[in-house]
Amino acid sequence: MKRSFSLLILFALVFSACGKSPVTLVQTEGRKLLLNNNPYLIKGICYHPVPKGETKRNFSSIAQDLKLMQEAGINTIRVYAPIDKLEILDQINAAGIKLIVGFGYNQDGQFDIASGSILDYIKKYKHHPAILFWELGNEYNYHPEWFEGDLANWYKALNTTAQKIKAIDQNHPVATAHGEIPSEEVLRDNPNIDIWGVNVYRWDQPGSLITEWEERSKLPLYFSEAGADSFMAAPKDDYRAGDNQTAQADATRIILNQIFEKPNIVNGVTLFCFTDGWWKAGNPNQQDQGGWAPFSSGVPYDGAPNEEYWGIVDIDRKKKEAFFVLQKKYNDLQTNPSPYTQIPTKLKNQNN
Repeated sequence: MKRSFSLLILFALVFSACGKSPVTLVQTEGRKLLLNNNPYLIKGICYHPVPKGETKRNFSSIAQDLKLMQEAGINTIRVYAPIDKLEILDQINAAGIKLIVGFGYNQDGQFDIASGSILDYIKKYKHHPAILFWELGNEYNYHPEWFEGDLANWYKALNTTAQKIKAIDQNHPVATAHGEIPSEEVLRDNPNIDIWGVNVYRWDQPGSLITEWEERSKLPLYFSEAGADSFMAAPKDDYRAGDNQTAQADATRIILNQIFEKPNIVNGVTLFCFTDGWWKAGNPNQQDQGGWAPFSSGVPYDGAPNEEYWGIVDIDRKKKEAFFVLQKKYNDLQTNPSPYTQIPTKLKNQNN
């Protein structure tokens, strides 16, 4: 059943009558994600920009990055931590790009789930037109050690927090990013999750999960992570060892084709990821091989997750072959029919 937002719709009509843009409405209906009552297909990218020599996220290159994203046909950015800078949110909005805002469990009280401060962020930014939906956790099901060895503690916090968010913001769905497909028990125990994201690394065959999901759930699904790195740890078939953009591009093409094959089941993808991250596997001043990931054996085409080579652009923003693969796919897809709307932003800028 479609979620009711009658008061917000009334508010939108009032804004329209006054000559101002209406409020952006994000809803779910059956398996679909809706923006202003029209199906919204996520043509997205995961985004965590860390400059050379640094280990923390930094938005100094946001203007250049947004231009590249627009060129690639990207309409959605997924971030792993909230952005508490109004000028950055406004730039994303001005680029016509929507934002999936991720929250961690324990981030020392900085807009996190454990402290409840996540609600402060949502209250502050819930009217910002860049927001698509809120997302709790990132493949936490791989980390019971973060929850006293019992994932039931995480799922309880997940469902309870989603319920609290809904009490203060009925205009944005609540999602989570799960490592692989959640079990029927997990789905049953989290009724307050509106959209399920899945981080999936099944070589270049993510489509197998879509069939499983179709049989398991009638809720909206999107691929919160999928993709391949551009370094081959060892030669495989026709792919030589070492830096190999062709292997990444070939895998990306097959992965995207499979994900978008059933738009009636899948609401799109945020491909992992936009830029190489030199901070992930060694010295942040250089690009290192290696890294760790729970899905190692599923990484095409060598089964080795070279964490610092995953971007569709390199750290200097030079386009890799995978950039052009993604660009062709996203621009070939039918343009989202719903107009991108904006409302006056009256939020006090309180940066971290």
